Amino acid sequence: MKNSIKVLSIVTLSTIFLFSACSEEKDQVVAQKKQNTQVLPVNTVTIKNTNIPIWMEYTGKTKASSTQEVRARVAGILEEIYYKDGENVKKGQKLFKIEQTDYIATLNRTKAQKKRNQATLKLAQADVNRYKPLVEEGLAPRVTLEQYEAQVQTIQADIDRDNTEIKQAELELSYTIIKAPIDGQASRRLVDIGNLVGKGESTVLTTINKNNPLYVYFSPSEEDFQKIRQYRDNDILQAYITFNYQSKMLKKYSKFGIVDFSDNTVDPNTSTISMRAKIPNADNSVFSGTFVYINIFVTNRFKLAGVPPEVIFEDQRGKFVYIVDKNAKAQKKYIHPVFESRFFTLVDKDNLKDGDRVIVNALLRLKPNLKVNATDMTDKLGIDAVIKENKLIPKLPKKIK
Repeated sequence: MKNSIKVLSIVTLSTIFLFSACSEEKDQVVAQKKQNTQVLPVNTVTIKNTNIPIWMEYTGKTKASSTQEVRARVAGILEEIYYKDGENVKKGQKLFKIEQTDYIATLNRTKAQKKRNQATLKLAQADVNRYKPLVEEGLAPRVTLEQYEAQVQTIQADIDRDNTEIKQAELELSYTIIKAPIDGQASRRLVDIGNLVGKGESTVLTTINKNNPLYVYFSPSEEDFQKIRQYRDNDILQAYITFNYQSKMLKKYSKFGIVDFSDNTVDPNTSTISMRAKIPNADNSVFSGTFVYINIFVTNRFKLAGVPPEVIFEDQRGKFVYIVDKNAKAQKKYIHPVFESRFFTLVDKDNLKDGDRVIVNALLRLKPNLKVNATDMTDKLGIDAVIKENKLIPKLPKKIK
């Protein structure tokens, strides 16, 4: 009896396990079928090999096209300040005034000395004129006439010295009115009214930056420099700057200009070459010392295909994108990028053909042979839209004054 009960229990348990295993296998089959029939909605851009403008991007730093320190050239008490801190000033505009009393007195003294010497000269010249006929008639000694003539020459030399001292005094008096040497934006005052300036040194009173045009210095690698030199379309390189701002309102703010300088030496420590762009900045909205992205237009004469950089994957075989095949399934397409930027990646026309549909979203859910329902977003996300949105259409470069 006990053996019968044991056998019955074993049979019952075996039956339960058997039904459980069959149920799990059935669930897996159902899940697999469901996965195979699932259609993933995706967005795509349609490839068109075309002449895409190639811009090479670097980080750079702005610098004023001219920086002038405004200094006190004579000593004295600072008496007046004629500008406001941070004001835009014009060349020749009055900025500071140093006490003039001593310099006016010096100028008046030198002028009075000149008048005195002129009066003495007049008397000496009269003595010469009076003695000359007497000497000719033998009525006066020649030595006396020569003494008077020497006296005239001495006094004339004193007057010449007076003229020099007057000019020097006038110059020093003019230095008491300190004017802006260039157009630009003045910094804050560095010395307050009532302080002694220029005593033993030429005190810096303020600094003026000329930010229009603005210079941007950047350093491409020697290899990049050679690429630019070899493939550029124009002798004058077009450039524009953008900013690493967090605000979405400012991210697309940009300014255009040209490259006007490249150094003649490669930095041995970094293997880079210093270059400079000149950017018009009439509104003075960009200041010296700003870190920027600078983009240099090289060429648009090559037909290439462009895709967003974020859609590119990489495995052991290389880099690839997902495209939609004729059966509406996702498939890997291996590519060989020829140029990469933060805006797009360019690939050779042999990698992506005209009409290929590259998937641009739901990237982490993609796998080969996955059924997809593609929506074309070329008008909004395609290469032409990216170029237009980021103002990458090259303009005819012009020289900037």
